[in-house]
Amino acid sequence: MPHIFDSTVTAAVLHHMNDDHTDDNLLIARAFSAPADAEVTDAVMTGFDGDGGTWRVTRGGTDAELVVPWPGGPIAERPEVRREIVALYDAACARLGVEPRPHA
Repeated sequence: MPHIFDSTVTAAVLHHMNDDHTDDNLLIARAFSAPADAEVTDAVMTGFDGDGGTWRVTRGGTDAELVVPWPGGPIAERPEVRREIVALYDAACARLGVEPRPHA
């Protein structure tokens, strides 16, 4: 059973990802859609748990759910969420041949 994060943690992470990292959401969605799909036109992070992140992905005017497991495996602590989202971003860049920006 995956770890379920507190609703305040979930809300804060989703707000941050959907307000400050919309391009990263799109990059992750394009890289992890099967097959990797440049036709993904929108991606919004809608949730996450200890096993991975969930995005609503728009492709050709149709919405679908995309669940991507955390690269490092299951997590249960708040600081691990950032680490795993950054790892997803880096993996997405590698898959799509995009130069990743430095992480602060």
